[in-house]
Amino acid sequence: MTRDLFVTGTDTNIGKTVLSALLCAALDGVYWKPIQTGACQGTDRERVMEWAGLPAEKTAPECYSFDLPLSPHLAARPSGVTIDLARIRKPELRSGCPLIVEGAGGVLVPLNDSELMLDLMRHLEIPVVVAARTSLGTINHTLLTLAALRNARLDVKGVVMIGDENNDNRRSVERYGRVPVIGRIPVLATINRTALLQVYDTYFDKGYF
Repeated sequence: MTRDLFVTGTDTNIGKTVLSALLCAALDGVYWKPIQTGACQGTDRERVMEWAGLPAEKTAPECYSFDLPLSPHLAARPSGVTIDLARIRKPELRSGCPLIVEGAGGVLVPLNDSELMLDLMRHLEIPVVVAARTSLGTINHTLLTLAALRNARLDVKGVVMIGDENNDNRRSVERYGRVPVIGRIPVLATINRTALLQVYDTYFDKGYF
């Protein structure tokens, strides 16, 4: 059974990169973001290296990187590039080292004229972890995301909720989404390796990893 994980979210800026950094730190993982947009503001690989304390060799380079902070299909347009899934191949890793893959935006974000982020997930065949807010609106957004993933016949490992504790929303996601909430990331005053490992130890169900 693979220990690789694909981190997606119910929206952009949901906390996927923080979750990816946490998983890399806790699981001794290698970080990979195949498609990066908004690179003019810095890359998520750089953030994960800083937050998780990863050396460069514990990351894999992007297959596509665009400066504009837009959906991939729009970010690619000014450069005349079309994102081709055949060019995106999992990096080769040392045995036993999990690959933590971060998507761009949500599951229905377009990559090109005919393919979505869901198609990249199917292409890579990696179990999915969904990052979701704990706050108002998360039930609807999370259930819609889970429905899209299941419709695409993807393996959903579970949901990680990000924000202040909300047991009602957690129970609703688990009940109506028919999925376990496998962890929570509280609001962090400082993000670094020590803080991320403390969160993993305190708020995550190790049985799913």
